[in-house]
Amino acid sequence: MTTPSLESIEIESGPNPTAAVIWLHGLGADGNDFVPIVRELDLSGCPAIRFIFPHAPTMPVTINYGYVMRAWYDILGTDLTNREDEAGLRKSQMLVEELIAREKARGIPAGRIVLAGFSQGCAMTLQTGLRHPEKLAGLLGLSGYLPIHTKLPAERHAANQDTPVFLAHGRSDPIVPVQRAEMSRDFLQTLGYEVEWHTYPMDHSVCEEEIADIGAWLQRVLA
Repeated sequence: MTTPSLESIEIESGPNPTAAVIWLHGLGADGNDFVPIVRELDLSGCPAIRFIFPHAPTMPVTINYGYVMRAWYDILGTDLTNREDEAGLRKSQMLVEELIAREKARGIPAGRIVLAGFSQGCAMTLQTGLRHPEKLAGLLGLSGYLPIHTKLPAERHAANQDTPVFLAHGRSDPIVPVQRAEMSRDFLQTLGYEVEWHTYPMDHSVCEEEIADIGAWLQRVLA
């Protein structure tokens, strides 16, 4: 089995897991960020799940004056659409693909793997999942957006055309404005993806109601 390039934290909800959730953190955080969420999820009816929380590579981030931090790709400015680090996105896409490949090597098929992410992690979930050549169980995106969207129509893979997509956002998010997320939702819907959309009275964060909705969605896609 090939060892992925990224170090990860792993939590199993029960012995001998038959499903996996690969959860990608946001800019400047690390894999520890969403570990506490697992205890708050209602996973009744789900099989044993392996949760994988990888640590992104470290790199200088332009919008933060070149400060070196964990990031899936560089942020070149406050406009998240017109100036994007496409090379960085594609490099991290390969790192996420390594994590998917390891779960398959450990006996969990692609169809039982959920990609999830917050903010930059949401962008990486959509960047990777919509291009993945095998059907995944679901794509869960929180407080993020669809990156390099103009390339998606040519690059997406038919295998995940019908994969459930869950997108959630804070209505007062100052980091990734909700309008940016709505544009991503609308673009995906024009391409025929079925998107479950939620908004909450919060900023760039996670709330209790959202956690309940995530748990219910995981029950549906992994039951």
